[in-house]
Amino acid sequence: MSSPVESPVVGTVWKIEKEVGQAVGIGDVVMILESMKMEIPVEAEDAGVIENITVVEGDSVGEGDTLATIG
Repeated sequence: MSSPVESPVVGTVWKIEKEVGQAVGIGDVVMILESMKMEIPVEAEDAGVIENITVVEGDSVGEGDTLATIG
């Protein structure tokens, strides 16, 4: 079963740290968002493999938007 990686804030995708097919553990930083001139790390809440990344660097995202999925 897949689990979403969701944006905790409204912001911009600053840097994507992981790739599709890459294994992640709980707490691994999947990407970094920029919000109000602060860098916000987005961490994996589940261990698994990145199945999909739904954003690219520079995209604007809203709170709760799905950024990636982990399977």
